[in-house]
Order: sequence, then C-alpha cells, then structure tokens
Amino acid sequence: MKEKLIRFMYGRYGMDSLGKFTIITGVVSMVLAGWNHSMILSLVSWFCIIYSYFRMFSRNIYKRSSENQWYLNKTYKLRTAVYRQKNLMIQRKTHHIYKCPACRQKIRIPRGKGRIEIRCPKCSATFIKNS
Repeated sequence: MKEKLIRFMYGRYGMDSLGKFTIITGVVSMVLAGWNHSMILSLVSWFCIIYSYFRMFSRNIYKRSSENQWYLNKTYKLRTAVYRQKNLMIQRKTHHIYKCPACRQKIRIPRGKGRIEIRCPKCSATFIKNS
C-alpha cells in the first residue's frame, strides 16, 4: 500500500508551507462554521481544503513552487518576528536581557552574576544592574 502511494505521488508537488497554511485555515474555518452555522465559513473551509489538495496533487511543480515562494515572501516579516520572540523566551531562562539607556541596544548577560557593571558594545556607555 505504501509503495502504491509513493508511486502515485511521484512527479507531484506534495505539501509545502502554503499547503499547510490553507489546510489549517480550512479546518479552523470549518470548526467556526460548525459553531456559528455559517454557510459562508463552510464554503471558505471547503475551498481551502480543495485548493490545498489540488496543489498537493499538481504536476506543475514550477507554478506551485512560485506560489509557495510568493507566500513565503509575504509572510517573511511575521515569521521572523515570531522566531525572534520564541528565541528571546528560550534565552530568558539562562540570561538577563537589558537595554542600554543611551542607545537602546539589547545586551545579554548570564543569570546569577550578582551586581555588575555593564559596558554597551555599541556606544561604550556603562550602567550598573543586578543580575
């Protein structure tokens, strides 16, 4: 069975970031349509799911790839902002993150160092903080 699926999908585009987004959007709108009994949300959900399956089984790889690249370019700023915030939350477990009072540069200091004098690498201003 697995080999038949592999043979069927050979030469087809498959799943990508835009496909995942449309599937998730379709499922969320389908749940909302079930709660609100909205025909419009139901149609949107079916459109999203059918479109994502169309993209997944398409043999026009160049066109699907360019659509995905367009989606990635449009969502670049949002994805990088989310990644930065996630990275900041991970670093907060082991480091304090201070801002220089003069130039607002972020400075990362390990936790547990006690009272320290910090020199900003950008503007060379010094300030004292408890770590």
